[in-house]
Amino acid sequence: MQIPLQITFHGIKQSDALYNAIRERAEKLDQYYPHIVSCRVVLELADRHKKHGKQFCARIDLKVPGGEVAVTREHDEDPQIALREAFDAARRQLEDYSREQRGDVKRHSA
Repeated sequence: MQIPLQITFHGIKQSDALYNAIRERAEKLDQYYPHIVSCRVVLELADRHKKHGKQFCARIDLKVPGGEVAVTREHDEDPQIALREAFDAARRQLEDYSREQRGDVKRHSA
């Protein structure tokens, strides 16, 4: 990444375990698409569903040359699962973006 990783916690006490998990997963994204310009990760505790327990929301914004990849995932009770699902979705989107950049995907004519 050209710009350092930005990690933000909203409504959650910052822990080393969450911070390290985010850093490791962000570094793995470089393996799938090495031209990532910046990565911003936000992990927050949403208070929308108070009857159903805690709702954690993980957002990932990746800037890549010529575009942007944005992912949001929510999960009840476990922020690690929300992070895992968000990073898995970001990885899949980066792989698709990479295939389009290489020309492996056929484009439909207008």
